[in-house]
Amino acid sequence: MPSEDANNSEPQPRKERKLLLVDDEEGYAAVLAKRLSRRNFLVKTALSGTEAIHILRNESFDIALLDLKMEDMDGIEVLKVFKSIEPKMPVLILTGHGSETAARIGMELGAFDYLVKPCELSELILRISNALKDWNEGL
Repeated sequence: MPSEDANNSEPQPRKERKLLLVDDEEGYAAVLAKRLSRRNFLVKTALSGTEAIHILRNESFDIALLDLKMEDMDGIEVLKVFKSIEPKMPVLILTGHGSETAARIGMELGAFDYLVKPCELSELILRISNALKDWNEGL
């Protein structure tokens, strides 16, 4: 994960937004959750696709960040379930594998966008902001 930006020049949300972070790399998820929490996001972390689906069935979120490659379930399968539960919730795919094909499939299945990790926090915040604005949620 890149170091914290000294000037924090990325857009700041006006109010807290609920974000579901799904990544089976526990250390990466913890660091990213902490950094997003500092920027007015209420972050809930799921360390598996199964856990994420359980959480989404019991809570609503403004947006989800979804790792593409996980041990228990493929991110594309999780995306399909997410879209059946919350069809309008924007989902951003995170991948450490840079798979253009899988990312394109994700976009066809309703993902808003994708990023290759590790990504700059400012770029991630910008993509989250764009996704929320696209769904008339606005930051």
